[in-house]
Amino acid sequence: MTATRVLHLTRIAGGELWSVDGGKVGRVDDLIVRLGDAGYPPVTGLLATVAGRQVFVPDGLVQEIGHDRTTLRGAVLDLRPFERRPQEVLLRKDVLDRQLINVDGARLVRANEIELARLEGWYRVVGVDTGLRGFARRLVPRRLADEIAPKSFLDWASIEPFTGHVPTVRLTVPHPKLARLHPAELADLVEQASHSEGEEIIEAVGGDPELEADVFEELDPEHQVEFVEARSDEDAAELLGSMAADDAADLISEIDQDRRAPILELLPEPQRRKVRSLLSYNPETAGGLMSPDFLLLAGAATAGDALEAIRASSVPPEALAVVFVADGAGRLTGSVTAVRLVQSPHLATLADVASGDVGHVHADWDLGAVVRKMSDYNLTVAPVLDEGHRTVLGVITVDDVLELLLPSGFRRDYGRTAAEE
Repeated sequence: MTATRVLHLTRIAGGELWSVDGGKVGRVDDLIVRLGDAGYPPVTGLLATVAGRQVFVPDGLVQEIGHDRTTLRGAVLDLRPFERRPQEVLLRKDVLDRQLINVDGARLVRANEIELARLEGWYRVVGVDTGLRGFARRLVPRRLADEIAPKSFLDWASIEPFTGHVPTVRLTVPHPKLARLHPAELADLVEQASHSEGEEIIEAVGGDPELEADVFEELDPEHQVEFVEARSDEDAAELLGSMAADDAADLISEIDQDRRAPILELLPEPQRRKVRSLLSYNPETAGGLMSPDFLLLAGAATAGDALEAIRASSVPPEALAVVFVADGAGRLTGSVTAVRLVQSPHLATLADVASGDVGHVHADWDLGAVVRKMSDYNLTVAPVLDEGHRTVLGVITVDDVLELLLPSGFRRDYGRTAAEE
């Protein structure tokens, strides 16, 4: 790259189109690339104005692309009107001046300039300039533009363009670049983007129901509702059925009241039962905050049994940090951390290795009381007990508490600041 001349799209588009014998035949309007392949997208042709008509010039007829002048191999052109082919985008029309996803930084950026270079024998998109220099280069006379060198250059390998506005292109599902991001990062991007761009990101991960559910769980309530409203009851129920029960209950409580019952009825029976139970609690109490998914085993089970149960469990990983122990009547008698299980003899019973002093909360406790108890007992997972102090109704994990304690927008603002430093 350092030995390769970088070309600026805005210096190519608007430049002259010449034949190999030295005659001017028209003007370059745009460059066409095909997305979807790994690496740097190759130029597949030009959009040019010739004899007052806009035509397509295939890459096989192009000899050299340069600033202010592009040269053809011959003078014979097909003057039929240009029609897009699948996966083709026009760099100037479809990408320049639009938002892009910087996958490595998990943030949105603006393409103020698009950079190309001749690699592997042909011209390819190699990056974008997101800084003011890229925009300023377009304001000065073309003869002075080369003196403004790119400063905020992003390699195309870390870029994902939005293509929902292009009729022949959609983000494929699953998309490999977006799959590199954590659900929380994807949710941040959705919240930063416009509605159509956010929908495009969600569609891109929608082929993986579990990942889509994880992204929705990380969205703020306003965006959750925004993207669920347009879905049918069946599609909304399918999404809620893949989410954690407590997150599904939170979301369904935000949906218009006339849609709640129909969507609830479409949920799978186990999920419907859990969600209905959670909806019976005040959302600002421990009951409204808890998850009904946890691991409860008999005291006679061994440490080895417990580790195997953890391996086979579908309970969210954060709740598996602690295994709860019950007597024959299902009443809570103790708890043991996953770390303690790993350190214990394989055949040791849970009754022997568990702690009987279980820090707990009750369903009607407010957030302040929950935080104080979890802090005092150093709990990462707090069981929510019934009034008799014996039956586990659900658990509260520390990540859920932190999310409520942090200021709104903290994660997104912190991520942007960290990326800019």
